Order: sequence, then C-alpha cells, then structure tokens
Amino acid sequence: MAAAAEYLANESIQLKGTTQAGFEAILTPDALAFLATLHRRFDGRRRELLAERIRRQTNFDAGQLPDFRDDTRAIREGAWSVAPIPAALQDRRVEITGPVERKMIINALNSGAKVFMADFEDSSSPTWDNQVRGQANLRDAVNGSIEFTSPEGKLYQVGPNPAVLIVRPRGWHLPERSLVIDGTAIAGALFDFGLFAFHNARALHARDRGPYFYLPKLQSMEEAALWNAVMDLAEGELELPRGSMKATVLIETLPAVFQMDEILHALRTRIVGLNCGRWDYIFSYLKTFRDHRDRLLPERGQVVMTVPFLKSYSELLIRTCHRRGAFAMGGMAAQIPIRNDDVANEAAMAKVRADKLREVTAGHDGTWVAHPALVPVAKAIFDTHMPMPNQVHVLRNDVEVTRDQLIVPAIGTVTRAGFDNNVEVCLRYTANWLGGNGCVPIHHLMEDAATAEIARAQLWQWLHRGPVEFSDHAVIDFALFDQALSRHAHLLANSRDPGHEYAMEAAELIGRLTHADTLADFLTLPAYDQLA
Repeated sequence: MAAAAEYLANESIQLKGTTQAGFEAILTPDALAFLATLHRRFDGRRRELLAERIRRQTNFDAGQLPDFRDDTRAIREGAWSVAPIPAALQDRRVEITGPVERKMIINALNSGAKVFMADFEDSSSPTWDNQVRGQANLRDAVNGSIEFTSPEGKLYQVGPNPAVLIVRPRGWHLPERSLVIDGTAIAGALFDFGLFAFHNARALHARDRGPYFYLPKLQSMEEAALWNAVMDLAEGELELPRGSMKATVLIETLPAVFQMDEILHALRTRIVGLNCGRWDYIFSYLKTFRDHRDRLLPERGQVVMTVPFLKSYSELLIRTCHRRGAFAMGGMAAQIPIRNDDVANEAAMAKVRADKLREVTAGHDGTWVAHPALVPVAKAIFDTHMPMPNQVHVLRNDVEVTRDQLIVPAIGTVTRAGFDNNVEVCLRYTANWLGGNGCVPIHHLMEDAATAEIARAQLWQWLHRGPVEFSDHAVIDFALFDQALSRHAHLLANSRDPGHEYAMEAAELIGRLTHADTLADFLTLPAYDQLA
C-alpha cells in the first residue's frame, strides 16, 4: 500500500491493521483524508453522547424508569412530516439482511427481496480483514463487477433485478482500532459509513439509489442529530445535493422508543422509516432494568412479539411513523430451513407465516428475513394483505400507548432447556465471533450478536438479581451455570463445528462477564479486545 504509506508520512493517520492485496484500492489517501475529516469533526460529540448513555443508565440503576421527555413535547404534538420517500424505497415488503461476505452479498441481491441490508454490525465480526474486504465487496456490487467462484467451481453473479442496497454501519459505541487519527481510534460507525460513502455515494446517487443507510443502536434524538450532521458534511464533501443520503433507524433500545417522534424529527429531511429491531430491543430492556428485580424476563423463547410490552412497542412505532409519513418496518424472522425433516420445517415456516401475518395486519410496511428461502414465504403474506407498495395510510389512531405499557415485564417461566440454550448460544456464538464469523446458524436459527446478548444478559440477571427457580423449584445458581458452560465448551472444543478452536477462549470470556458484579454494556466490546 505505497500510496497510503506516502500519505501517512506525517503520522497523524496511522493504519494499524495488516494490509492485504486489494486494500490499497479502498484505503486510498483521499479516502483516509475523508475519514479524518469525519473523525475530527464528530468524534468529540460522539464521546459526549456515549457519556450521556452512562449517566442515563446510572439513573436507571438507581430506580428511575424511562419515560417520554417533557422538553420535547412540542415535537411530539406538532404537525410535521418527513421529506418525501424516494421511489426506490416505496416498496420494502421484504428485506433480507446479512454480512458483507462476497457470496452472501450476491445471494442476497438475487434473493427476490426488495431490499438487501448489508451489515457491518450485528451479523459481522469486525476483523480488519472483514471490514476492509467487505467495503471492496460492496464497491464491486455497486459498480456491477461483483462475482464469486466457489471452491467447487460454481460461479455466482448478480442477476438483472437485484435488491436495493442499504448499508448498516456499526453503532456509535464501537471503535475501529486499526485506524488511528491524531492518536485516537476512529469510531467504527464513521469508518464503515465514511468508506462506503466515499467510494459509492456518487455512483448510487446517479442511479437514484441513495446512498441508503440503516442506523443502529440509537438511544436519543441527539444521537440521531449527530448522524444527520455527519451526512450533511459528507454530502458537502462529496458534492452531493443536500438530503441525498437517506436513513432508516432501528428502534432497538428501550430509551429510543420514548423518542421516536424526536428521532424522526432530527432526521426529517432524510429519514425513510423506523424498524422494529426486536432482538436488540429485548436485550436493551434487560440491560436498562439490569438492577430491577421486579422486571426479570422469562426465557427468551417465551419473549415473543405478542407479549404486552413488545406489542405496544410495535404498534406505537407504526402509529408514530405513519403519522409523519414514514415507513414502519417489521422485525427479523431468524429461522433457517430444516432439511430432511419436513414436519419440523413446516412447523418452523408456520411460525414465520404467523409472525408476518401479525406484522402486515398491524400495519407494518415490510419485514426482515435472514435466509433467502424465507423471502417467498414472507412475500406471499405481504402480497396477500398489502397489495399496494406500502400502507403508510394506515394511521392506527386506535393505538394509545402509555409509559407503563412499554415497560411492563413479560410473564413466563425459565425451564432447564431454556437456561441451557442460553448458555450454549452465548458460548457458540462468541466462539464463532472470535474466529471472524458474526452470523451463526444454531439449532436452525440464524443467531447474531443481538440474540447472543439476550442470552448473556438473561444469564447475568437470573444469577445476580434472582433467585430464579425452575419448575421443580431448583434455584439457578453459579454452580449450575459453571457446569453448563464447561460442558458446552468441552463439547464444542472436541468437535469439528465452526468456532471449536475458540471454545475455551469464549468460555473464559462468558464466564468472566457472567460472574462480574455489573452487567457489561456489550459483549462485543470486551470480545473485540480478544479478536484476532
């Protein structure tokens, strides 16, 4: 990478990651200069907002409950709408998500889904190679040159009607340690967004395709306003018309559900909609109430979208979005087809159909799937019940949701199987993540960081804020947890399953985090320190 090395001679920008063939086309001097501009302008504000998250959580730990803001009442009660939605995003009935691996990008673009969300976040392990090679893969997808030949010689190419591309950068809290600017690691969010925008924004804008982004893990309107400022600056630097970059925000934290109007307002010139990021939302509920013994949740298999606090969240999102002219996207179907067992597969697909029927009849404008085989299943439901491109006209004025409805705990139980599944999923996912894979099939479900976080947070809360009993009245304790973790670690280590090389390292990390007196904010932060 001679060109980049020459540019970095002043040492204000340092590349710490190992360079590979082709990286020089992504990490060009001009691209790095663009990233430096974003970092220098916005990293201070980002850090202020992360400090505000800590202050907010400290208040929750002390007993405060999240609520709607008094200082933004005028925004919630005002009559305003978001900017018109581009033609390319008018129909989003089925969206497929996945990491930025080359073959997966091609399969997702060819899947028949309306949108492909290319994910640098929860379904990706942020190795330096994954992040930079992922940018190269997306550049090739945008310019039409992407293809892949499997070891068996099968050629994969993008067909004539690919899905519309939306990119999800990492959340505000995650660093990119391999690029250091003025002595400080750049935010993963700015690295992912900045490189993609620098290399692809002009080409996408010329084709009326954005660029479009999904914004994860926001907690407040101020965090949304920061993204708006980032996009404003990027458009100016790249000589794009103001408002060219469009965004969909995932409502996947409990604090954010109380600021949905405010988040839409902060991004009103460029926002397209909000999405029910259900798995991270459940994790955020657990984290927000980590010290509240009266708000323990049952095992994650029982925390489904029909429980009261999730139903209220979904319906309030639809009402809020449609009132402002924005789309309300539904959540993920994580099922994977079960081969060689027609009965089990049909039962799994029945769950998908029921979930998508619930979403479309409630008023959602589209939904997510994790596997290409689920695209026709979800599409059939939305085609039947939503023959028009969207249903933003369904205002849901019948929905009235209070603070208490959004935080009422779900009622249920913890079974031995549910407890054991949490240990296994957390362990196996973490082992795969440490090995560079962030999208992991386990028991016919596509698990990502969000579902691993639910498992981890539940284990911590049951152990530290219990006692929690099984149906036979045996109490969940650390001895039981340690035994289960050791058993699954040895099973994985002695297998040939993906992640087996990192089983013991993952077990040590999960054990340490679970025994700690305080629930760690994110699994991926301490795991990142151990990432190869």
